[in-house]
Amino acid sequence: MPELPEVETVRLGLSPVLEGRLLTDVQTRRGDLRIPFPKDFVARTKGRKVKKLWRRAKYLLADLDSGETLVIHLGMSGRMSVYAHGKQRRIGSYVYDKAPDGVGKHDHVVFETDAPARIIFNDHRRFGLMTLVDTEGLEQDKLFKDIGVEPLSEQFNATYLAKRLSGKKTPIKSALLDQRLIAGLGNIYVCEALHRSGISPKRLAGSIKRERIAPLVAAIKKVLSAAIAAGGSTLRDHAQATGDPGNFQHQFLAYGREGLACKTAKCPGAVKRIVQSGRSTFYCPKCQT
Repeated sequence: MPELPEVETVRLGLSPVLEGRLLTDVQTRRGDLRIPFPKDFVARTKGRKVKKLWRRAKYLLADLDSGETLVIHLGMSGRMSVYAHGKQRRIGSYVYDKAPDGVGKHDHVVFETDAPARIIFNDHRRFGLMTLVDTEGLEQDKLFKDIGVEPLSEQFNATYLAKRLSGKKTPIKSALLDQRLIAGLGNIYVCEALHRSGISPKRLAGSIKRERIAPLVAAIKKVLSAAIAAGGSTLRDHAQATGDPGNFQHQFLAYGREGLACKTAKCPGAVKRIVQSGRSTFYCPKCQT
């Protein structure tokens, strides 16, 4: 499933052709994704202007001039691909491909904008979703009311994390994956942040001393920022809005490196894989304590 950096990368690629633009045409090619499309979905989106395009956790959000917000989740394999019309392929700082003739088997939603550009939502597994929510009530909606702080925000700091970890008897890896605690973090970037901060994923969250929490917060922010700059991580399905893969997988220090030498300076250890709560965890037993 795409994590925060992948979703943010897609948002950045969509922004030049969606933010401040009119949705000149909207087509749905089936009645549902993970959930059914809301009633009159096409009529409520076609002809509307996108006032703001933003991200909350792993969701893409487009505030429309109708007072509703288009909510998009990419699921396990969803892609938002942008194609430019006409001779001009560069829009903003992005260069997009020419719009294809027709649509593919798994192209479930097509947006045309006055950029002019075509945006296609493709999802062969159909675990993604697309719905409409009243903008003013967004934070109270069931999709968002229990989501925690954004990890790249000023609100996510050592004081916040220390307070939320206090007394927790779950492993720190599990605590950081809890979307009620921190929004958008997933398996890859938690493994990477714990490795960079030298904290064992098996250590109980409430046992981490205060002096180790600030470096952990810094590591989380640094890893996420670096991943966004690299276009996210492409292991299977992720692609940027231009169709290009992400490149952060080439910077992994822990994730997917089972049996390989630890990259921490002067560490003689090797990366080990264990399973926690049904998910693979990669870490170095020598330098992560």
